[in-house]
Amino acid sequence: MTQIPEDPQNLPEIPSVGDLPTQETAPALNTAPALDDAPVEPPAEPVAEPVAIVPTPTTTWVYAPPVSMPEQSRSTASPAVKNAIIAGVISGLLAGMLGFIGASMIGNIPAPSISLPSTSGDTSPRADDSIAGIAQAVLPVVVSIDVSSDQGSGTGSGFIIRSTAKESFVLTNNHVVDGAGGTQKITVTFQDQTQASATIVGTEASYDLAVLRIDRGNLPVAVLGDSNNVLVGDATIAIGSPLGLTGTVTSGIVSALNRPVTAGGATDVSFISAIQTDAAINPGNSGGPLVNSRGEVIGINSAIATTGSSVSGQSGSIGLGFAIPINQARRVATELIETGSSTYPVIGVQLDMTFDGQGALVQSIVKGGPASATDLAAGDVITAIDGVKVSDGTELVVRIRAKSAGDVVELTLSDGTVIEVTLGSDQS
Repeated sequence: MTQIPEDPQNLPEIPSVGDLPTQETAPALNTAPALDDAPVEPPAEPVAEPVAIVPTPTTTWVYAPPVSMPEQSRSTASPAVKNAIIAGVISGLLAGMLGFIGASMIGNIPAPSISLPSTSGDTSPRADDSIAGIAQAVLPVVVSIDVSSDQGSGTGSGFIIRSTAKESFVLTNNHVVDGAGGTQKITVTFQDQTQASATIVGTEASYDLAVLRIDRGNLPVAVLGDSNNVLVGDATIAIGSPLGLTGTVTSGIVSALNRPVTAGGATDVSFISAIQTDAAINPGNSGGPLVNSRGEVIGINSAIATTGSSVSGQSGSIGLGFAIPINQARRVATELIETGSSTYPVIGVQLDMTFDGQGALVQSIVKGGPASATDLAAGDVITAIDGVKVSDGTELVVRIRAKSAGDVVELTLSDGTVIEVTLGSDQS
């Protein structure tokens, strides 16, 4: 590709017409004699003007400057010259007429019709593992939940985890339906905008989980994955009804694992060893699924971290959302459906939650509890569980709640002693 010099001052200099070489027998360019000085006798043969070939450092330009022909008296023009002029005029007229006729004919030719491809079909198929493909597969199992009463209303999300011929069960957060009952009404809205009334099967405040029943069967059911196989960096997709906007899909990655998260009030506190994601999660996403790149549910969107309130008064997403691992939720949901209640694992101690040192301070040992059969005693400070450090009592509870009754755990004390405890169970 030929490069054009950026600075016009660096363009190759083109010599002026007066600097061009001439032949001895030809008059100098641009120095034709005036008409009054023209010779009476025309030259025997017309002399052609020279053509200059001007070289440049990079390429060769062939430059033909305009030529000034000496004017001749009409009385002295030779018959040959007259005939040439007449022939040229006639040729020009004929060419012009033919061009006009041709242009007229072309102008009267109708333009060819062009058939554009139809866009009524799917012109860009999506792969099944694309975000669009996953969203289309998961959206039918996601519902919007509205709780209303004389004192107010709220919205959240949920997803169908079991369906029979006559009824279906929806998993959501406890705080979405907290307090529902009496004169309160729960309405579930499906993706096709149809609705159904729902009743509470059971709740587990310590895990912030609840199961609802709807009298509609043969519904699509979510595919539950394995949250133990989740890694930081895995793709995530959150689906729900943030701020009441049903069917909203956001995407991101798993940004951290085993985040100790607590939620709830003074009496109903939830302890979650959460999956952290940067997929946008906002109020109303609570209870909706967090799915992986295969469309499997790996968590239940439950909490968000914020830096303050927005103009509307509601906290917004800053890329830090937290989901309850599905393996933990699956066990609780199964117990709620089958028995109406759920259990959670315990070590059988009371902790001093005001302790500001490193670790969890044991305040007392529960009589008959799992720890009573060990050397664990009041005043001990637990600094790690299964080799993983704990910074305070809340983190210890979260780590224990992530396990199951019957699991054996190793508690490391501040003096380095390691005590094994078989986890028991308690009921909310």
